[in-house]
Amino acid sequence: MVTEEISKNSPQADVVATLQGFGSFDFVEVDTLEDDGTDDFEFGEEIEEADYWAKLAKLKEGDIVVGKVLEKNKDSVLVDIGFKSEGYVALEEFPERGKNIESGDDVEVYIESFEDEEGRIVLSKDMANKIKIWAKIANAFENQEVIKGTVIAQIKGGLTVDIGLKAFLPGSQIDLRPVRNLDRMIGDELELKVINMNRKRGNIILSRRALLEKKREESREETLKIMEDGSVMEGQVKNITDYGVFVDIGGVDGLLHITDMSWGRVNHPSEMFALGDKITVKILKFDKDKGRVSLGLKQLGEDPWLTIEEKYPVSSVVKGKVVSITDYGAFLELENGIEGLVHISEMTWGKHNLPPSKFVAIGDIVEAKILNIEADKKRISLGMKQTESNPWDTVEERYPVDSIVEGTVRNLTDFGAFIEIDEGIDGLVHVSDLSWNKKIKKPSDILKKKDVIKVKILHIDKESQRLSLGVKQLEEDPWLQVASKYPVGSDVKGEVVKLINFGAFVEVEDGVEGLVHVSEISSEKVAHPKDALEVGDTVEARVIKVDIEEHRLGLSVRAFKENLEVSEIQDVPISSSEIEAAEAEEAQEDKE
Repeated sequence: MVTEEISKNSPQADVVATLQGFGSFDFVEVDTLEDDGTDDFEFGEEIEEADYWAKLAKLKEGDIVVGKVLEKNKDSVLVDIGFKSEGYVALEEFPERGKNIESGDDVEVYIESFEDEEGRIVLSKDMANKIKIWAKIANAFENQEVIKGTVIAQIKGGLTVDIGLKAFLPGSQIDLRPVRNLDRMIGDELELKVINMNRKRGNIILSRRALLEKKREESREETLKIMEDGSVMEGQVKNITDYGVFVDIGGVDGLLHITDMSWGRVNHPSEMFALGDKITVKILKFDKDKGRVSLGLKQLGEDPWLTIEEKYPVSSVVKGKVVSITDYGAFLELENGIEGLVHISEMTWGKHNLPPSKFVAIGDIVEAKILNIEADKKRISLGMKQTESNPWDTVEERYPVDSIVEGTVRNLTDFGAFIEIDEGIDGLVHVSDLSWNKKIKKPSDILKKKDVIKVKILHIDKESQRLSLGVKQLEEDPWLQVASKYPVGSDVKGEVVKLINFGAFVEVEDGVEGLVHVSEISSEKVAHPKDALEVGDTVEARVIKVDIEEHRLGLSVRAFKENLEVSEIQDVPISSSEIEAAEAEEAQEDKE
């Protein structure tokens, strides 16, 4: 029989006290105790009775002894330790509930008590195992030895690891950097070091980081010996930022900047990498003094722009994916690392003032024509509208001069209205071509956007891509009848509709006005028309001039009143520009 005495003052006594207070600790099977041969005897050996009692006198509660299995039943194992009575050990305390235990086997047990309520000795296999395991862990702690353990659960602040007993591995000691998703480590077997133990509380603190730091330093020294600019090495992604990823290359950290990841567009490093990814990189620059390493990934392949002109000749039609949209256009990715710009002016033949997002969306696959390549600046100009026929090429055949078409008012300005008569074909109706009769100051007085109107093609400038359109030309010019209706020398009656500094406009019929010069208002001298006339007055006058081209009648109130011949009236030539200037001056005076 082998016994291990645990004195009250020995370190083992603390262990026993601790383990007795933490009976719920898990355990694993361990090797049997070493036997020094000083206190052993074989069962069945004939010995003197005095020797027998002398040996039994050495047994004490708290000892670990080797006993012999006498029998195994449903719930327990009967063990003889050579005492006056045998003791039972619960079957649950054996691995696999004692599946491999047979009568005659030797087992290590812990003496909890020499006598229970039924007068039997109380033995424990669990406690014997735990004391042995604790002793091994303590030895590993004192000698800084590496042990192995299996992760069994995630708890607040770290992991629970089975090293024979449950031990705590803090989150900060799991790896060199914080580890996310600790659940994925459950079941992993790790190499660890014991960094703290508290026997009274039964606490064991572990560290994996300490071993990794040592391995990293050893690896770093080897890496620094072979690292140089231009070398290609294997590494592992350790951290991801907005501007790049940090890669551990054999204990040396290097930065792979986002601009060196791909010849193509990379919006964020996380699009290409995840923590723990193993990648091959090129050393772009190694600063030994500062310990900085710049890495490159795209440099492992050839720059696609070197052969861009051969691969994408000007005027060729290509397909690309919309990867970015700006206010001035859209960028198409032709292949990884090759992007071209479709300017907003090259998206459609139409002249709609619409943003690029109205024509394309991110992810769209569109056709475009290569317009220009600047390989040195890594620029490609693309055109979408060039993949379709230019509507201006056939505008003369489709919309000949004097033809009448329908169009939509697309835009209004002070000088005219832009009318879209077809996709990509706009024409201008000048304000002067809106009406024969009405004096229209602004097109918006009679038109609004999206109105559908009929217009007449007046003129085509194919090279400048301009159309002149007319609305009033849809009807006959009423002034063509004025010469016969109001011949020189005839008398008319009309209403004063406007006064300007050198005369008065008199409307003789709808759309037909005549000008009475200030000198023809009265035989007496009139300084300003408003001294003799007011707007709304009805006057009679004689026609003294008819100008069909200028759409103007010359009238004389004085000649009517004095019954003068036209030959007696001195002509005062007045141009349209003078009339417009006078009207503008009058308007400004009224405003002031």
